[in-house]
Amino acid sequence: MYQAKNNLRKLQLVAALGAAIAVPAMAQTSVQVTGLVDTYVGSMKYSGDSGRTSVVNSGGLTTSWIGFKGTEDLGGGLKAKFNLTSFFRADTGQIGRFDGNETMFSRDANVGLMGNFGAVSLGRDLAPNFLPSILFNPFGDSFQLSPLILHMDVPWFNASGWTNSVAGDTGWSNEVIYTTPDFAGLKANFHYQFGEQAGNNGKNNIGANVLYFHGPLALTAYYQRVKVNNPLELSPGNVQPATNIPLPTGMVAARQSAWFLGASYDFTVAKLFATYDQTSHDIDLKDKTTQLGTSIPLGQGAVLASWAHTKRDGAAIGDALKRDTASVGYDYNLSKRTDLYAIYMYDKITDQSTGNSVALGIRHRF
Repeated sequence: MYQAKNNLRKLQLVAALGAAIAVPAMAQTSVQVTGLVDTYVGSMKYSGDSGRTSVVNSGGLTTSWIGFKGTEDLGGGLKAKFNLTSFFRADTGQIGRFDGNETMFSRDANVGLMGNFGAVSLGRDLAPNFLPSILFNPFGDSFQLSPLILHMDVPWFNASGWTNSVAGDTGWSNEVIYTTPDFAGLKANFHYQFGEQAGNNGKNNIGANVLYFHGPLALTAYYQRVKVNNPLELSPGNVQPATNIPLPTGMVAARQSAWFLGASYDFTVAKLFATYDQTSHDIDLKDKTTQLGTSIPLGQGAVLASWAHTKRDGAAIGDALKRDTASVGYDYNLSKRTDLYAIYMYDKITDQSTGNSVALGIRHRF
């Protein structure tokens, strides 16, 4: 009798646990742990470097990251969603993309709703410039080896004095994004970043991008106006693309406007990419960048090649400067989640030493 009662209690406990587990299943809640690890061995020399550096670094083709994302079906076609993801450096285990970027969830920290109306997101999320730039060059979001991303987004602290042309970072904090429904391959995102500065409600960042995918053809464009750097500053600060550009005494940029056009076409035997972007300021300083690239399927991978050219001119810097960067390599798929890559990169800035880099890496998605 005792044994029967004991077994009955066990069955009741199992049933209770099963019911507890079934509640979120009935609510159709989904939470995923996801991420990517990318590490490479390289011999690196960018234009302006005094010598070569042998490295084991993180993020050769994609910045390493880990995080959580999820959705909950609220009924009536409405869903709640969230993203909490963190950049990290796989070579050292440190948080962030670089020193000084140690915020835990610097990639994503947002929550929102999505449905037939589109989607709304609140928190830290993508800047308007990010998707158009990474989807329309063959090296994606490589901050180490993609010529376009190097020119647009990577600040330089070497002897060249060169730095990124696009201000405001690739992610914005304190942001509201509205995403339209998909109209036969056409979708738009509208971004507004609150400056959160007392008495200066006009000091905010705004922007929008458009993405169109139809068969082998893809098109994109974005516009953004940046008045505050990110992370946000308490003072007006300097939103020119470089805090290390030597400017004439008293000359400070407080606003940058940027626009971008991109296209790609997949001919099956090769996919071609082309982009053009331009930035200007409330001082005489302007950047113009052209990028051409291709991805050619070969075996279990693809040959990747891209070239970017930026011309920087204006009274703020005096004589015009030019930068040319070209990368070529092979990305080999071991599986759907793991690939190996080998990349060579050439880099040259006006009046600076020539750079040549080689990187061999592995990338795994989970």
